[in-house]
This record gives sequence, structure tokens and C-alpha cells, in this order.
Amino acid sequence: MCGIYGIVSASLSKGKILRRLEKMGGLLRHRGPDDKKENIFQVNRGWLGFGFVRLSILDLETGMQPITCPKDGSTIICNGQIYNYVELKPEVSGEYFISKGDIEVALHLYRKKGIDFLQELNGMYAGAIFDQPGNKLILFRDRFGIKPLYYTEADDCFAFSSEIKTLVAGSRLPVELNHAGLAAFFTYRYLPGEQTMFKNIKKLPPGSYLEFDLNSGAYTIKRYWEYKLDMDVPEISFADAKEKFYTLLSDAINIRLRSDVEVGALVSGGIDSSAVASLAADRKPDISLFTIAFKEERYNELLRVKKFLKANNSRFSSARLYTELCSRQALDRLPEIVRSLEEPISLGTILPTDQVCRLASDRLKVVLTGEGADEIFGGYRKFLIEAAACQYHTLSSSRQKELDSTFPELKPYLAVRHKDPARRYIQSEILYSNDELKKLIGRDDADNSFPGDALPRLSGSEHPLNAAIAFEIRARLPDYVILRLDKLSMRHSLEARTPFLDYRLAEFAATLPVGFKVNIDECREKFICSHAYADFSLLDHETAFRKKQPFTIPLADWFSKPDILPDFLQDIMLGNVIKQQGILNQEIAREHMSKITACGIGPQTLVSEADRIFSIIIFTLWYDEFFG
Repeated sequence: MCGIYGIVSASLSKGKILRRLEKMGGLLRHRGPDDKKENIFQVNRGWLGFGFVRLSILDLETGMQPITCPKDGSTIICNGQIYNYVELKPEVSGEYFISKGDIEVALHLYRKKGIDFLQELNGMYAGAIFDQPGNKLILFRDRFGIKPLYYTEADDCFAFSSEIKTLVAGSRLPVELNHAGLAAFFTYRYLPGEQTMFKNIKKLPPGSYLEFDLNSGAYTIKRYWEYKLDMDVPEISFADAKEKFYTLLSDAINIRLRSDVEVGALVSGGIDSSAVASLAADRKPDISLFTIAFKEERYNELLRVKKFLKANNSRFSSARLYTELCSRQALDRLPEIVRSLEEPISLGTILPTDQVCRLASDRLKVVLTGEGADEIFGGYRKFLIEAAACQYHTLSSSRQKELDSTFPELKPYLAVRHKDPARRYIQSEILYSNDELKKLIGRDDADNSFPGDALPRLSGSEHPLNAAIAFEIRARLPDYVILRLDKLSMRHSLEARTPFLDYRLAEFAATLPVGFKVNIDECREKFICSHAYADFSLLDHETAFRKKQPFTIPLADWFSKPDILPDFLQDIMLGNVIKQQGILNQEIAREHMSKITACGIGPQTLVSEADRIFSIIIFTLWYDEFFG
């Protein structure tokens, strides 16, 4: 896990590029505190500079980058890990290696197979290759966008980096607000697609590569991987599906335990992080586990974690559990968290995520997590509602009444259920309605539709539940869920590995019948996961089949008493900061603030006034940080 950065320019001198690279590297040291290096290459139209900061995890002695092939001068830098490098290395066994790790294997695979090398990589990565024989620069990103990669054109240069602040420093780009992104942010809580909230700064999309012609200065972007859910597959029994799920998950964890330093695990009350910890503990009995607790019992999952460990004591008898309390005082860290996220993300769990990453980083460099299972196997309640909605009008009146009772939100959803899958899948979580949105941002032409580059390529024949999963994986997973994990783990120089985002496991999930993922008769998400965890003894039966509790935090409890919040929050909620910034309508914000209550609000609440206010707070803090 590291940070990468680079500059291409036909007019800047070698010395100027080097000085910019050095500054960029200094701003990225939290991603790579162990070492730092820059290389400059002369190209037809000027210079190409590569920079790399290293968090040493694999191949501690010879794994420093950039790595250059002495045969043809091709060079690679890469942030992340190629977990299956051991299996891939025989394909390029005839090459001369100067390192013993994973990234040089990827370089030689590119030299042998061209851009098709990306089809063989299994891991999390965002990298750059200087193809000297082809006189081109290749930027590439893993299938799920686990590792970020930004780029821009400014000051007669093309620049890229793992983070935005670094990119701005290297390109000398004047920072400007992307006003067009406001509507999407206050609708979805994040900005889907390649656009960021900074004008002229873009993200390379997941599963894509950018090819930059060093002769002409032109570039193109292409997808090399698409999550397809309408493929023709042979029928599979539920028993065989469970066995294959277990086999794939086991191997995904095995290869993610490859490390020359200690690997721990983050655990919550959820079944997926618990299953990951169980499989990891089978191979590493003294594993270190990290979790966060809350004073508010409705949100506190520590008792669940302890109960799970006790029920599985034979597996975890040598494990060590580290815990911390996440309280209202965690709000004090919001400004620095927003600074590290760089993009406004209205997700309350950024607070406990930051805290548990700091807790883990005090003791080790690498952790496994359970992220990705909910997205791939339909683990959110909205997927249950979608599955019920698909069947509702074909059912008997008595069965409809049963569903109405089981899912109180089903009828209201059916009344507004959109024909467009892009709008439909997020409908249950829309933060502000169109009318509220126009008042808040003061624009009648606000466009909150999904951008084209954030859309999965659907055939139209997919089951609506699978279409929802496709959107989840293409947009919300990389730009919301995983982005917060990457930025906050790397803020503390911690590598977070996500076994459920092994592409083999995801592609297997795409072949499964919808009923294997979501079962409305039993009102259960991730149906196959629970059964596999229990049948293969990864979890005790009670843990495997307990009802899902969303991982949320007591925002409503905290915000309902604004007079005891940190001063900067009082300035936003009660003062004139919003008005002074001139972007949002302060009076509308105040209206929402006046409605905050903790009554009737709990972990299952998807949208409350506290969530709306949190989005305003996050945006206001973000704007102050980067434009104030």
C-alpha cells in the first residue's frame, strides 16, 4: 500500500518537474511513510516524471518502486497489492527480476500481453506504466476501484496522483468548485462517476485504463471489465453454490494474508467481518482484532462481537481484541477527517472508521475487512424491498398483505417506484427531494441524474434486483463505501484488504439465482452467505442467522443537542458560516436543523433530518477546507 504520482509535460524543464514531484511526494507521506523516490524520463515531447511513497508490507528489501525493466526501459509504479502474483510469476519466469514482490510481475505481464495483462490481476491497485517502446503512458485501476486515481490537465502538463491535494500541488491547478456536482451530492450523499467536486479534476473509473500518447499528448479511456449479471450459466444447486462460495472466499482470504508484516482484522457486529476473521484465525490463531463501541445501546455492537468470540472460543482463544469507545467527542475530528477524504462524503460511519483505523495502525500495518459482501450478495434492506416489489403484483391478496406487514416501506416504494433502474435503486435513500434540493442549492436547473460514466452497462434483461446490484457495484461501492475506507485507512498509514472484492467471488455471485442472494419468505439478505457461514462452521448458528443491523452511528442523538457540540459545528448549525460561504441557502438549512430529533430514530433509519444536516455539515467543512 503506497501512493503514486506523476507529471507529463512538453514545456516544463526537468528541474521544475522534479521539484513538483518532490512536493507531491511530501504531501503523500501518510500513504507511504517508509520510503520515497522520484524518477524522470525523457520522452519525445518533453519529460515524464514518476513518484512513489512506500508503506513496506511485501518484499521489504527489494520492493521499492519505480521498477524499470533493463531490457526495454518500461517502468511501473503501483499503489496496492497484486495478491495472485505467486500464481502469475511462472508466466513470466524467463524475465530478469530485480525484486521479489508483486508489482514487477505485473510489469512483465504487461510487456508480454499488453493491456490484456489487467484481465489476469487479482487485487487492489491503481498504477501507471511508462511503455518506453510504445512511447505511451498507461494508467490503470482495479475492477472495483478499491484504490483511487485522479488526473488533470493544467499549466501545460498532465498530472495524476493517488490524492487530490497532491494533484493540485503538482499541476498548479487553481481549485474551483464544480457547481454541477452539488445536486448529485445532496441527492446521493456522494458524487458518482468520474467527476469530483473540484472542477477539472477527474477520477479514473473503476475497471478502466487510460492510454496517453506521449507523441501527441492525446489520451483515451476504456473499460476493461464490466460486472455482468445476465450471463447464461448452468443451473447450480444451493448445496453446490454454498460449497463454491466457501472455496472462493477461503482462497480470497488466503492470498490476502500474503504479507511480510503482521495482518489483523477489523470486526463489527456484522456477519461478514466475523466470517473473514474466522477464516483468518484458522491460519493465524493469534490474530489481532479491532472494533468500536458506542455508549448508545441501540448502536453498540461490542456485545455482539464478544458473544461471537465466546461462541467460537476454540478458534479465537489466542486472538486479541482491541476496542475503543466512539462518543460524541468523535465529532471533534470531523474537520481533519474531511480534509483526508478530500471529496465530500456524507456517511456517518466515517467517524468510527477513522477511529478503528487509528486503533489498528498503532499496532500493525495491514487489516482484513468485510466490505463488499453487502454490495455483491444483496446485503441491504433495499434489496429485499426491490425483490418484494418485483413479485408483489403477481401474488395473491393474502400474500400481498403478508408482505405489507413484513415490509412497511414496500407500499410507499411501489407508489413511486421508477422505471429507470438508475433512479429506482437509490430511491429509498434519496437525501433531498427535487423540491428541497432546488431550495437548498438555489438552482432550478439542478441535475441529480446519474452521469453516463457511472452507469453499468445493462442489457435490459436483468432481474431488477441484479440491476440494482450492478449500480451498487459500479457507483456507490467505489465512490462512497470504499473511498472512505481507503482515505481513512491510509490517513493512518494502514492497508485495508477486502476479500469479498476478489473478482472471482463477485463474478460467481453474478451467476447465482436471485433467490440465493435475497429470500423474501425468510426476510433475509445475503441468504447464501448465512447458510455457508453456518454449514462450514465459520460462524455459530446464532451469529450466522441473526438479523442484520446497519452499521450506523447515533447522529440524531448527538445533533439533537447542538449547544453542547464542538464550536465549529455550532457555527454551522447556529451561526452564519453557511450564509458567508454563499453556496447553500442558510434559511433552508436552518429549517431542517429545527426538525432534528432522536425520538424514533435508530440504526434501521435510512434517512433522518440528522442525515440531511450531516450532509450540509460535511459540505460546509469541505468547502471551508479547500476554498475558505
